[in-house]
Amino acid sequence: MTLTPLVYWAQRHEDIYLRVELIDAQNIDVSVHENVLHFRAQGRGAKGENEYAFNLEFHLPVKPQVSHKSTQRQVNITVRKEQRGWWDRLTLQERKPVFLAPDFDRWLDESDAEMEIREKEERKNRLKASRSQEDRFISLKSVFLFTYNLVQFLGFSWIFANMTVRLFIFGQDSLYDTFHTISDVMFFCQILAAVEVLNAAFGVVRTGVVPTLIQVVGRNFILFIIFGSLEEMHNKPVVFFVFYLWSAIEIFRYPFYMLGCFDTEWKTLTWLRYTIWIPLYPLGVLAEAVAVIQSIAIFDKTKLFSIPLPKAIGTSISFSHVLYIYLVLMFLGLCINFRHLYKQRKRRFRTKKRKAN
Repeated sequence: MTLTPLVYWAQRHEDIYLRVELIDAQNIDVSVHENVLHFRAQGRGAKGENEYAFNLEFHLPVKPQVSHKSTQRQVNITVRKEQRGWWDRLTLQERKPVFLAPDFDRWLDESDAEMEIREKEERKNRLKASRSQEDRFISLKSVFLFTYNLVQFLGFSWIFANMTVRLFIFGQDSLYDTFHTISDVMFFCQILAAVEVLNAAFGVVRTGVVPTLIQVVGRNFILFIIFGSLEEMHNKPVVFFVFYLWSAIEIFRYPFYMLGCFDTEWKTLTWLRYTIWIPLYPLGVLAEAVAVIQSIAIFDKTKLFSIPLPKAIGTSISFSHVLYIYLVLMFLGLCINFRHLYKQRKRRFRTKKRKAN
């Protein structure tokens, strides 16, 4: 025997909400035909486990499309009104069916419903304004990062190309005047690289602050202190190898970041960015270490940056002692950055592999 379930209703200006009290409902059939809602399902209602059904002829026209969602305790039905408005009653008959009752959990008066609409509109407008501001920020950030990476790419590309051409033209002689021909552009690029530390510190880019700081400070120490302050180092071949290895890494790193600003990727460039550092980064640190070792004797001779002590002691602390400590720190920095770069590479290609699967 088919029984009638308890049905609760509420409305908004555009929708009718029905809540059918039926536990573990199965074989649910809900449809609207000629402005009449037909419901049939099996489940446990007020009179136990049985088949339950009911029909509702609506007060005003509704759309034939109807949606429903079943939970463990009830079936929720949403019917769309044909025209937006507030109904005086739900059914065509003035006397409501005995199984039908207001859903006080969702019940609103017309004025409350209008207030709810206004609140929704205000929330929507606030969300839209917030998204608009966020989009503008992301757009400005993308332009800033693209411009920065483009400038660095052009700078290091000029350095790499210039050194390569000079090597082919002048051969071994080009090793001895690298500092005089390249240093101005390298100074510019390495000073500008301080922006990367600020970007990491303020969250403009998602990367570790410590590895970035180690690389920028380490390179600037070599460039400004070891090379820049000692004229005797300007003609050393080690300058060529340091500059060449630095630029060889950066001509792949910066264009990768440029494309990333606009969610674009070139697979070959991605592989090079996350692979080329494996041989070049340790070689670059080795070249820097050679430069430091070569400068120690010069600092001892010139007493540059040495710290004078009182005459009673009669000596001074040579800057070379700092350089010995720096060599140890270089090794530690190599380990930290190598581990960081390896994690980046592993995470990147593991993610790519998952997407491919």
